[in-house]
Amino acid sequence: MLKTRVIPCLLLKGQGLVKTLQFEDPKYVGDPINAVRIFNEKEVDELILLDILATAGQRPLQMKLISEIAGECFMPLCYGGGIRTLEQIKAILGLGVEKVAINACAVENPDLIRNAAEMFGSQSIVVAIDAKKHPADGYEVLTHSGKTATGIDVVKHAVRMEEIGCGEIFLNSVDRDGMRQGYDIDLIRQVSSAVSIPVIACGGAGSLSHIADAVRLGGASAVAAGSLFVFHGRHRAVLISYPPTAELEGALR
Repeated sequence: MLKTRVIPCLLLKGQGLVKTLQFEDPKYVGDPINAVRIFNEKEVDELILLDILATAGQRPLQMKLISEIAGECFMPLCYGGGIRTLEQIKAILGLGVEKVAINACAVENPDLIRNAAEMFGSQSIVVAIDAKKHPADGYEVLTHSGKTATGIDVVKHAVRMEEIGCGEIFLNSVDRDGMRQGYDIDLIRQVSSAVSIPVIACGGAGSLSHIADAVRLGGASAVAAGSLFVFHGRHRAVLISYPPTAELEGALR
């Protein structure tokens, strides 16, 4: 097994999977159950599933679909999108999902993170941070699928979330999302050096060398990617894939 987790990140919109560019213009890329089966065959370490409509507050949680996807997964699954209560967390974990990712409510109601970590264990609680770079200085936390600016500094938010009990930070660059030009190494480095819990870097992977850079230069504990695993070629033809373990190990060596 790889020492560094390399995690496909799937975006759910309605009943289908999509991929975005800087959190906009979602393009349909396939059926979630089919994608999970492909990743099962590829022996992927872990999956992240984010419901972007639930995240934006436009729909309730799709518990039936989450259950169906979790039932197909041979690997650990992290679900995020629209989670606001301990009852929802309990229900999702009860479906066989190993982790939940919480974004907006971590900002609006930090006690949810504290209480969830105490009730379910820090290993089950991931705080998702969508980061937007300011031209002048620093990075700001955005919520609701990047639609809401919070005025909160990303590094300070990550430190606070670790203090109150979250087990991992899922760090997503809004600016790099879907661009396939490489991760924001400065963002990753700032957060990973400020916390002791694992940081999962996301946003910008276009090659295996980008993944290696996020780990070696940014200090990420794990890396997540969307476009890299669902598109092929410069015309972005949809092809769900995952590199062989030996290829990933070679890139990260």
